Amino acid sequence: MEERNMNRYDFDSSYAQRGLTLNQYVSRTFGWMFVGLMITFLLAAALAMTGAVIYLFVNPYIPMVLLIAEVAVVFIMSAGILKRPVGVTRMLFALYSVLNGLVFSAYFVIYDVANLVLIFGLTALFFGAFALYGRFTKTDLSRLRPLLFGGLIFLLIAGILTMFLNLSSMERIICMVGIVVFLCFTAYDVQKIKANYEYFCGDTVMLQKASIYSALQLYLDFINLFLYLLRFLGRGRSSR
Repeated sequence: MEERNMNRYDFDSSYAQRGLTLNQYVSRTFGWMFVGLMITFLLAAALAMTGAVIYLFVNPYIPMVLLIAEVAVVFIMSAGILKRPVGVTRMLFALYSVLNGLVFSAYFVIYDVANLVLIFGLTALFFGAFALYGRFTKTDLSRLRPLLFGGLIFLLIAGILTMFLNLSSMERIICMVGIVVFLCFTAYDVQKIKANYEYFCGDTVMLQKASIYSALQLYLDFINLFLYLLRFLGRGRSSR
């Protein structure tokens, strides 16, 4: 125990408590997801309200740079989670939340703020319902994995095609598929939190890392669900 405490990245010693329950572990994972969402949305709102978003996107290459940076951070988090210190994993999660906040600032310019708040509330409602299902269901949701990844491939192909073809007639279908896919991913990823808890309960460090990685997955589920609901129900400023 003394050697573990000497690790400057292993600063959350409460994870080592023998009395840590599954509910506490799930709550802490959702807590990290909530922190990431708050960083993203508060930063996006601040950039939009101060007008800094205009200077951020004055260069047409900035959105592409931000996209590449986001993909790189997620890849780094996924690839080196076994060897990376816990603190670095948390910093990478915070960095991803900041990068996403820079991207999301554009939505505060494109869409009506009241509409964004409404869609955020609907996202939280739907997300919460499926998260509860994933937490308490006795059904093995891992059987959904092939369908979920098939849905992701469909959405990826549709996204690429929209860059070159006019698929406006299929927009609502694509959005509905995206909503269903990420609602199901929410329940699936919440159930994986329980599996991680049981698998890593004897390894304090890996339990912390798995918690942050699960928080990232839930964060991505929420963000993608929000974006598809926004495309499906959102109202731009020009439509008022």
